[in-house]
Amino acid sequence: MKVSVDRNVCYGSAECAYRAPSVFAFVDGYGVVRSGQEDAGDDPLVREAAEKCPSQAVVIAE
Repeated sequence: MKVSVDRNVCYGSAECAYRAPSVFAFVDGYGVVRSGQEDAGDDPLVREAAEKCPSQAVVIAE
């Protein structure tokens, strides 16, 4: 499963980076997926980050 952050929706809560710091980073005021971690959508911490993202900017897709 692929994970991404929609920068058009993200408003910079950093919730993703807090919940799954090995997958997400906080750069220039927005959450981003760390390089090489795009396939981490099956990780339970990534799923939790997606569920808890207040702007629903974390996207998990096949």
